[in-house]
Amino acid sequence: MVRSNGKRANTRDLFRKAFRKKGNEHLSTYLQIFKIGDFVDIHINPAVMKGMPHKFYQGRSGRVFNVSRTSVGVEVSKTVGNRIMMKRFHIRTEHVQKSRCNEDYLKRCKGREMEAREAHSKGDKYNVIKRTPALPSEAHIVDASKMELVDPIPYEFIV
Repeated sequence: MVRSNGKRANTRDLFRKAFRKKGNEHLSTYLQIFKIGDFVDIHINPAVMKGMPHKFYQGRSGRVFNVSRTSVGVEVSKTVGNRIMMKRFHIRTEHVQKSRCNEDYLKRCKGREMEAREAHSKGDKYNVIKRTPALPSEAHIVDASKMELVDPIPYEFIV
């Protein structure tokens, strides 16, 4: 018999729900608000068959390009051959959750904005706030007297 290569082939563990997490979906899943430009993580809910993306996109992150009543349009990058293509498709909100990948960047932007406002209020109009990269560690001397030599355990043949 020929082996199946369908949409849900080899997904026995991939689409499995965790212990004590089975059953109907909570209302909070449906009450999430998505906006265009938000980053989302695709986490397929096996209890909902409608609007389910292909197994390839499980665990991937994308950006919302469209919002409808029951679904969101997500744009995800996919490597096809030797090029990276942007794939666009609509997924039901049960299979999508807001991503936290952008939080650090937004926090940094707000901090930079506050610093720029403070500098502007002090009269320094042209204050440029830039991040400095992590510098290499300082040079130091290693004390060889504190080092231990580790020898391998000798091989013994026991009958």
